[in-house]
Amino acid sequence: MTTPFSWEKRGHVYSATGANGFDRSHCHKPTPILLNADTIRVYFGVRDAHNITRTTFVDVAADDPWRVTYVHDRPVIDTGKIGAFDDSGANVSAVCQDGDRMYMYFIGWNPSTTVHTRNAIGVAISTDGGTTFTRPYDGAILDRTKEEPYYTGAVTVVREGDGWRMWYTSGTEWVMINGKPEIRYHIKYATSTNGIDWTRDGISCISPQHHVEATARPSVLRIDGRYRMWYSRRDIVEFRTNQAHGYRGGYAESADGIAWQRRDDAFGLDPSPSGWDSESIAYPYCLRIDDRLLMFYNGNGFGRSGFGVAECHLVS
Repeated sequence: MTTPFSWEKRGHVYSATGANGFDRSHCHKPTPILLNADTIRVYFGVRDAHNITRTTFVDVAADDPWRVTYVHDRPVIDTGKIGAFDDSGANVSAVCQDGDRMYMYFIGWNPSTTVHTRNAIGVAISTDGGTTFTRPYDGAILDRTKEEPYYTGAVTVVREGDGWRMWYTSGTEWVMINGKPEIRYHIKYATSTNGIDWTRDGISCISPQHHVEATARPSVLRIDGRYRMWYSRRDIVEFRTNQAHGYRGGYAESADGIAWQRRDDAFGLDPSPSGWDSESIAYPYCLRIDDRLLMFYNGNGFGRSGFGVAECHLVS
């Protein structure tokens, strides 16, 4: 099968330094947005010494997206109020511009007693161009329900016409693997009229191809009249210890954004022979600038090695 996009790795961009205390490790789920003709802002989650995640950003040059021009020295989203869905972590998942307001959708995290995590999705809004964000609510906007009782993970959101469209990660069950619970999840679809209240009709977009596969963290763009999705996929067995079962990229196409055809072999980006992304390609997220596509992604260690960027030039 032919590859619809020809990617060229441009290299490693940034790793957490610990210079500000809260940013000791990881650059989890890099999420870009074009601020202006010169600047791309890349949001990501960093961890402190206690493994608590907060969201911050760096700016990179739009013409050289592997060149960092500014490093923010504080969180744009800190942890939530005690007892709230995000009191133990807040990690960016998607950023969407709506007029002079910027909506950040983020993963709120709580530890659990029987499984290692409980996730839900919150929203924060910026009115100053994405430097500071404020939660309009202390609660989640996308959480577990009676139909989806296990887990709600990373999303992407697209503002389209008078509505909003979301593709999100939904857990189907926790299963015991070598005595430890692991979550099986896939990508589903939701809609909204205001970006806050979401309708979920149980529509699955990217389902696992085998019983130990998980698909997650979508990124969606409409190019040449078709919806294109880049996402993460991995096994739920040995993914922490065996790189053959670890994160790789997936790719799919759709005419309407609802029914998708998987074309994973056309993703076009593999781990490098050595270096920061030699074991994994994780959490790809794409940004279009004119006739260029940029893919920001994590490599080894679920973001511990930082993030890099690949570039593709679109052919008319």
